Amino acid sequence: MSSNLLWPKYSDLTDLAEIEAVPLSDRGLPSSTYAALVRAAELWPDRVAVSVLRDGQDWEHPERRTFGQLLHDVHQVANLLHDLGIQRGDAVAVIAPNCAGLISATLAAQVAGVAAPINGGLSPEHIGELVRRSGARVLITADHQLDAAGWAVATHLVDDGLIDTVLLVGPTGADATAPPTLPNAKVEYLALLAATYASTEFCGTAPQSTDLAALFHTGGTTGAPKLAAHTHANEVADAWMIAANSALDETAVFLAALPLFHVNALVVTTLAPLLRGQHVLWAGPLGYRDPALYANLWKIVERYRISTMSAVPTVYAVLSRLPIDADISSMRMAVVGASALPAAVRRDFESHTGVPLIEGYGLTEATCASARSFPDHPRPDAVGQRLPYQQLKAVRIDDDGTWHDLPRGHVGTLTISGPTVFPGYVTSRDSTGFVLDGNGKLVDGWLDTGDLAWIDDDDFVHLAGRAKDLIIRGGHNIDPAMIEDTLRGHPDVTDAAAVGRPDVHAGEVPVAYVTVRPGATVTPDQLCEWAVDHVTENAAAPKAVTVVDALPLTAVGKPHKLPLRADAARAAIGDAVAGVSAVRSVSAGIEDSRTVVTVHVAADADHSEVEHILSRYTLTWRITEHNPAR
Repeated sequence: MSSNLLWPKYSDLTDLAEIEAVPLSDRGLPSSTYAALVRAAELWPDRVAVSVLRDGQDWEHPERRTFGQLLHDVHQVANLLHDLGIQRGDAVAVIAPNCAGLISATLAAQVAGVAAPINGGLSPEHIGELVRRSGARVLITADHQLDAAGWAVATHLVDDGLIDTVLLVGPTGADATAPPTLPNAKVEYLALLAATYASTEFCGTAPQSTDLAALFHTGGTTGAPKLAAHTHANEVADAWMIAANSALDETAVFLAALPLFHVNALVVTTLAPLLRGQHVLWAGPLGYRDPALYANLWKIVERYRISTMSAVPTVYAVLSRLPIDADISSMRMAVVGASALPAAVRRDFESHTGVPLIEGYGLTEATCASARSFPDHPRPDAVGQRLPYQQLKAVRIDDDGTWHDLPRGHVGTLTISGPTVFPGYVTSRDSTGFVLDGNGKLVDGWLDTGDLAWIDDDDFVHLAGRAKDLIIRGGHNIDPAMIEDTLRGHPDVTDAAAVGRPDVHAGEVPVAYVTVRPGATVTPDQLCEWAVDHVTENAAAPKAVTVVDALPLTAVGKPHKLPLRADAARAAIGDAVAGVSAVRSVSAGIEDSRTVVTVHVAADADHSEVEHILSRYTLTWRITEHNPAR
C-alpha cells in the first residue's frame, strides 16, 4: 500500500477536497483496533509505543513497552478474558486511574469483547447503573495502592450481584501483592493471571469492523449518564483522521494525561499514535490533577522531546503562568478542546511559550473528533475545519422535530454524518446482544450534536452555544455564548459561563460567573458594566456577574453549568424570601438534572407566605422545617 494513499498531504485547509477524492474504503485502514495493533507490531516491533510515568514527581524513570511488547501484553489479557467466558458481544467494565496495565487491558477488552470504561468518580448508583446496562460480569479495577476508592466500588458492585470476577491493576512499576478477597467473586491480579496465557495470537474470533469495540458514558454527573456504543470502524476511522495530520509524522511524541475513560484519551492519544507508529508518554494516574506534573512539565517536554499534548483550557491557563525552565522547542503545537477557549488564555499561552494552541471539536456520539484547526492557518473564531469524510451542516429544528437545512453562515443546530457517527445508545440487552437506540439524536444517519453553530465556506465550524443552554427571557431566546464571549474579551477575565436566573416577570434573566487573572482588582459591578457596554444585544446584558475561583467542570474537563444554575436559583429565591421572618435559609441542588430549591423555615411556622412567593417561579421547590442540631 502506498504511504501517500494511507497518509495523504493534510496540513492546509485546502487539502480536504483532494483527500476526499479518494473513497475512505480505498485508504487501506485496519479493520479493527486489534488489526491496528497487529499492524503496528509488525511494522515497528522494537519501536517504543508507550512510556508510562509513575507520577508527576518520578518523571525520569518510566515503564516502557515497544509495539511488539504491547501486542504481547494485549494477547495475554485478551486470551485470559476469552477463557473467562468473554465473547464478542460481552462487555468488560474498566474502572481505574491511568497506569501501564490499564492501557493493555483496555485494548484487550476490545479484542475479546467490548470495553466499557467508567469514571470511578461517578456516584456508586451511576456506576452500578452503567455496569448493569452494559451487562458486564468482569471488572478490571485498581488495587489499594493505585486507588483505595476503587476497591470500595468493586465491593459495591459485587454486593449488588453485578460483578463476579475482579481483575486488579496496580501502580505502574509496582509489584503485585496477594489479592484481597470478596465473598461471591473471584479476585486476582490481572498481570499475574494473564502471564500464564498465550502471547503470540488471540485464541478467539478476531473482531470485525462492524462489531462493537467500546461503550463510553457521556460524562454526565447528574441523572444516569448515557452509554454510547462505538464500533471498531468508528474508532479506526476517527483515529486515522486525527493521525493523518501532516504536521506530526512518525517521529512525534505525544503527552497523554487525560483519563482513559474518556474518548480523547483512547482515540487521540492511544489509537491515532498506534496507526502512525508514534510514541506516547503517559503522565501517571492523576494526570492533569497532579500538582507535581505542572511543576515538572517543561522538564518532561525537554526530556522526552514532546511534540504535542491535548488538554482543556484550564490546563493551559495554569501553564501560561509557569516559568519555562527547560528547552521546549520540540513542541510543535498544543491541542485544546472540550470547552470554549478564552482569548486571554490563548494569548497568554502562545506569548508565554511560543507554541500555537490548536482548537478541536468533537463529542462522544461522533466517536471523538469532528473538526480541527491548523497551526499555520489560524482562525481563532472557529473550532476547526471538519475532518475528512465527515459531513457537517446546520439545521433548524421545528417544535414537531422536523429538520430544515440552513445555508452556510446561518446559525442552527450542528449535525454530523459519516463514518464516525455512533450506532446509538445502549438501552438494554436481548438474546441477540445490545439493543441500541439513537434516542432522538439520530435522524436519517445525521447526529444532532445539541450545539448551535454556523459553517463558513471553507467548512470551518463556528460554535454559538448549546441549544439546551439557551436563556429564555420573556420569550426571547438568548445565546449564552454571546455573554460569555463578551466577558472573555475583558483583559482580566480568564473564563466565563452564563446561565438563566429565575425571574418572576421574565421567566429567567441572564447572569454570569467568571474567573479572573491572579491579582486582578476588577469588581463584579465593573464586569457587569463592561458586559452591558459591550454585549451586542440589550436583552443579553447580564443582571449580575459573580467572580468565582473556578468554574465547575465535569470529570473530563467539560463545562458543567448545572451547579451554576442551582446557585443562580438559590440567590434569586433567597432575595425573594429575604423579608419573610419564618425563613431561616435557602439552598439549591441538582436532582435528575433539574434544579431544586429548598426553603428552610422555622419549626411550626406558617408556610403560606413562602408558598405564595415560590409559586410565582417556574422551578421545582420544597419547604422544610429548620431543626438546628442541639
